[in-house]
This record gives sequence, C-alpha cells and structure tokens, in this order.
Amino acid sequence: MPAIRHIYISPAHNYRGHHGQPPGTNPVLEVDTVECVAGKGLVGDRYFGEKPDSKGQITFFALEVHRQLCEKFGKPNTPPSVYRRNVITEGLDLNALVGKEFELQGIRFLGTEECRPCYWMDQAVAPGAEESMKGKGGLRAKILTTGTLRRTVE
Repeated sequence: MPAIRHIYISPAHNYRGHHGQPPGTNPVLEVDTVECVAGKGLVGDRYFGEKPDSKGQITFFALEVHRQLCEKFGKPNTPPSVYRRNVITEGLDLNALVGKEFELQGIRFLGTEECRPCYWMDQAVAPGAEESMKGKGGLRAKILTTGTLRRTVE
C-alpha cells in the first residue's frame, strides 16, 4: 500500500529565477495535511494558481530514491525537503505514473512528466546529485479532484 511519508509546501521560489545567483532562503514547511485544489495546486505553495493547466500543480518524490542518494553521497542526515518536491511517497513507482491517472487518498491526479532534476541539486544534496537523479527525479502531476492529502502515520 503506497504511503505518504512527508508533505512540503513553500511560499516562494528559492531556485526558479535565481540562475547565476545564490538560491533564495524561503522556508520549506512540512505539514501533516495539505488541501489539493483541482486545476490550481496546493494551498499555500508557491505554484498555487500560477498557470492555468500547469503540468506541475503537485510534485512527488520517492523516499526510496532519497535513501539511495543519502547512502551514495554519505549524507544520512539529509532531509527529503532538499528536493523541493511536495509529497514524499513510499511504495509507489512514480515513473510508471507518467501519462496515467491515479488516485491517492481519494484524490485523482494525472501524472504529466518526470520532475527532472536541475543543476541546483548538486548544491542542495551533493556534487553529482543531478546526474544521479536523472530518470528518478520524481513526478509532476495535475490535480484532477479537490481534497486533502494526509501524511501516513507509520
């Protein structure tokens, strides 16, 4: 059964629009629940309502990939918030959801594309992280039905 281990929102961008400059310092907030609004995104997140029909109204990242990266780079205390993805899942093949509708906790989503890693990952995680994340950078998705996602308690 797929689980939601972490949910993150951020009120403003730290990387987008910062090319050639240091990243921003806006906080990444971990929340236990988040309101998903169909066609708009996550309430309180920097991308909420930004572009009509956005492919990235919500982003997902696999906890299994996070663990692999922490082991590979010898950084066991790296929090999964560094990727700036909204929902950290466990037990879900995110790549298999590209181009497919799926449901989590009664909310419908459409997987649109891989959430490709960028050069900022080398700074956020470790040098080489961008290359290591290719093909497993997470999933960008559209929100098809409104509802509340909750962190799965272990």
